[in-house]
Amino acid sequence: MRGSLFAFLGGTLITLQGVANSRISQDIGTWQAATITHFTGFVTALVILFFVRGGKGHSFKQVKPLYLIGGTFGAIIIFSNVTAIHHIGVTLTISAILIAQLSLTFLIDSNGWFGVVKQKMQLPQFIGIGMMIAGVVILRF
Repeated sequence: MRGSLFAFLGGTLITLQGVANSRISQDIGTWQAATITHFTGFVTALVILFFVRGGKGHSFKQVKPLYLIGGTFGAIIIFSNVTAIHHIGVTLTISAILIAQLSLTFLIDSNGWFGVVKQKMQLPQFIGIGMMIAGVVILRF
C-alpha cells in the first residue's frame, strides 16, 4: 500500500512539475526552467538528506558510473516534457510519457536489464500497452 501511495504521489508531482516548468519556460526559457527545477530539487533533496540521513552509509564509489548520469537524464526529461507540453498539451504529453515509461520498463523487465529480475511478459501485458496506445490515439482526435 505504501508503495502505491508513493507512486501516486510521484505521478501527481511529475504532472505538476511539467505544468510548472512549462509556465516558467514561457517567461525565461526551457533550459533556464530546467536549471531552476534541478537546483531547487537539489536543495530540497539535500535538506531532506540532512534531516533523514537515509541510506546505509555506502560510498558513492560503489555506484556504477553508468547510474550516476541520472541527473543528466533529468535535464533532458524536463526539456522534452516542456517542449511537448507547448506543442501537444499536458494530457497528451503525460499520456505519451506513460506509454514510453511502460514500454521501456516492459523491455527492462522482460530482458532482465540493469540487474532487474527477468519477468515473463504475457498477452495481458501486451494488450494493456496496446490499449494505452489506442487511448492516446483517441485522445488526439
